Amino acid sequence: MPEAGGSNIEVARHLIAHKGSLHFVEHEMLEIAEAALLALVAIVTAWSGYQAALWTGQQAVLYGRSGKLRVEAEGAATAANEERLYNASTVVEWLKAETQGQKKLSDLFERRFLPEFRPAFEAWKTTDPLNHPDAPAGPQLMSEYRSSKEEQAVSLSDQASEVFEQGTQARQHSDEYVRVTVTLATVLLLLAISQRFKTRGVRLGLLVVAALLLCFPLYRILTLPRA
Repeated sequence: MPEAGGSNIEVARHLIAHKGSLHFVEHEMLEIAEAALLALVAIVTAWSGYQAALWTGQQAVLYGRSGKLRVEAEGAATAANEERLYNASTVVEWLKAETQGQKKLSDLFERRFLPEFRPAFEAWKTTDPLNHPDAPAGPQLMSEYRSSKEEQAVSLSDQASEVFEQGTQARQHSDEYVRVTVTLATVLLLLAISQRFKTRGVRLGLLVVAALLLCFPLYRILTLPRA
């Protein structure tokens, strides 16, 4: 009987040792999983912050370029208005000279027209505006009229609007990466809290919740555009 009792004690000790060894392995596996998750979160957080900073910088560059284009467009529009006023005033003086029969003076004003305005003036002149009241009010209403400065102003203004829209999109991308970073901070908080618990079930549960929550920022990182 003593031998049987001794054998039972040995079996019990073996079972306790085996159980302790199993718990140790499970604890090690849990710590490894937590460490791996922490490393992944750290890498993704760094990448997300890096992308947010790049998009913020790109936003500033695009807004600056848009402002520059807008200033150039305003300059071209001002030059176009000055040319329009010059041509209009020259036409008025030409009309005065024509009505007064001052041929040399009217020829002088014709020579003073800007080169790209001359085709419109010549087309308008063929309508005999002095004798036909139905003729267009001026050369600037003719289909031949064009102003390179006006076209340049419109083109620059369109470019400024397009670049500004690109800057707005860059700001949106930056905000999206910031939101991803905030979500990752929540994951880090859950992992930090889980390590405060000794109960394996609670610790494992928080680890699973953190891993599931990590799926969203990972998906956003993979689908968001990169600067």
